[in-house]
Amino acid sequence: MQVGLISDVHANRPALEAVLEDMPDVDAIVHAGDVVGYGPFPSEVIEIFRENDIVSIQGNHDRGVLGDFHDNFHEIPKSAALWTTEQLTDDELGYIESLPIERELYDGQVKVAHGAPDKPNTYTYPEDFSPDLLGEESVLVIGHTHIQAKSEFDEGVVVNPGSVGLPRDGDWRAGYAVLDVEAGTVGLHRVEYPKAETQEKIDEYGLPEVLIDGLENGELVFGRAKRSVNDSVE
Repeated sequence: MQVGLISDVHANRPALEAVLEDMPDVDAIVHAGDVVGYGPFPSEVIEIFRENDIVSIQGNHDRGVLGDFHDNFHEIPKSAALWTTEQLTDDELGYIESLPIERELYDGQVKVAHGAPDKPNTYTYPEDFSPDLLGEESVLVIGHTHIQAKSEFDEGVVVNPGSVGLPRDGDWRAGYAVLDVEAGTVGLHRVEYPKAETQEKIDEYGLPEVLIDGLENGELVFGRAKRSVNDSVE
């Protein structure tokens, strides 16, 4: 069984469309949280998720759109979240609210969390990947850092497919991964997309200007230093 892995779309429709077009044929697509927040296309992205039966969990920005801001929520993403809430219908907000914090899939072989298992707001950077993160599952899928990476251990695989909508690892291209569930192997991928379309809408809608530069360089830094990773990608 082949599963497409994505995370942190952040309402960036052009990036999501490019990933779905570039992704090889898969049996399902799984998303590790933050459907919305930051980006200018929240309704369109929710529609694409629904149309493609993308299996998702909540990220911290999704919860922010619902009014749940954790203690370390910076003012820039908070302002974007408040803007997003105003754009969404009650039905769209209900979709975000319906998403679970974590999921166990494929008879428990795959676990999906946003920050870390049982710690949805925790940043788990590539250097933090360890077998200790794994439970009964053989593959742990996480997001939140926007840094694409994977680590293989005797106990299983920990993978962050990277951010579709706002990479923070110095590579502006949208990230995703493909998992072979039976083999327990993961391939990392990047794809270019028309980022200017997203940048122009961010400017038009008056969203935080720092997001435009973040999309340009794949480096969005405010209040937390970016960490890089040297894992190779396809």
